[in-house]
Amino acid sequence: MKNILKKILKRWLQAIGNKLLGISTIKNIDEITSVNKGVQILLSLKYHELLRENAPMPKLEDIEFRAFAQNGEDGILLYIFSLIGTTNKKLVDIGCGSCLISNHANLIINHGWTGLLIDGDEGNIKAGREFYAECPDTQVWPPKLVHAWVTKDNINSLISNYSFQGEIDLLSLDIDGIDYWIWQGIECISPRVVLLEYMDVWGPDTSVTVPYQENFVGKYDEHGLYYGSASLSAFVKLGKEKGYRLVGCQRYGFNAFFIRSGIGEDIFPEISPAECFHHPKAKYGVESRLAKAKENEWIEV
Repeated sequence: MKNILKKILKRWLQAIGNKLLGISTIKNIDEITSVNKGVQILLSLKYHELLRENAPMPKLEDIEFRAFAQNGEDGILLYIFSLIGTTNKKLVDIGCGSCLISNHANLIINHGWTGLLIDGDEGNIKAGREFYAECPDTQVWPPKLVHAWVTKDNINSLISNYSFQGEIDLLSLDIDGIDYWIWQGIECISPRVVLLEYMDVWGPDTSVTVPYQENFVGKYDEHGLYYGSASLSAFVKLGKEKGYRLVGCQRYGFNAFFIRSGIGEDIFPEISPAECFHHPKAKYGVESRLAKAKENEWIEV
């Protein structure tokens, strides 16, 4: 039944998308997975319909798409918020990058969210300001972009100083460093959904993070980050302490989604970390990259 639903949704999305976009054949690689605002609105309505009719719901990996995200996070976020709703459409993105490729841009540009975007690279903030200044949908009211090196001592004042306090809809955290300690230290906001990147090389069972250092800088090789952030199990433990449950990850298994307790528990039940390690990419990380990661200092949490 789920496979049938998946095929129906795929055909429906392709047909509607081609009609709205005027696409008869795929002309470039972006057209394969990029989804515009009109299609997203229709998708959201379809998700509501499936829920209302008590129909089988698709898995997160089946509804991924990207408009601005690096992978399929845009599709997952649309799906989650279509079903649990929003309160104020506010988001905080720590480690926002240049914004053109990000987890927040689709929500801000296509769905009218407001955002506080923080990054430690001044060049990224400059690029982000230029990007949103040129975008017709954000010229009048662009998100707040802040150049700052975040620590557990300044993160709350940094967020509060820009009038983001209390409940917000989304926190996205990806700084390739002391991510665990930053999430642990955040108290001024209560996000309904948290999206963060974890170190998949540790697999589903080990609970470790990098030690806290204010000037921590991640280490990379040709495959990406191998020393930074924390394992998924560490984030799951921390999430439970803060009142969050793991509900899924994107298909490659390095970006995890958490929802606050009491929100959408019948729609998005808690899953185990092991369920995020099915893709060959995740298995490759454990088998081929863990030894290099272990050469550095980690602490159990």
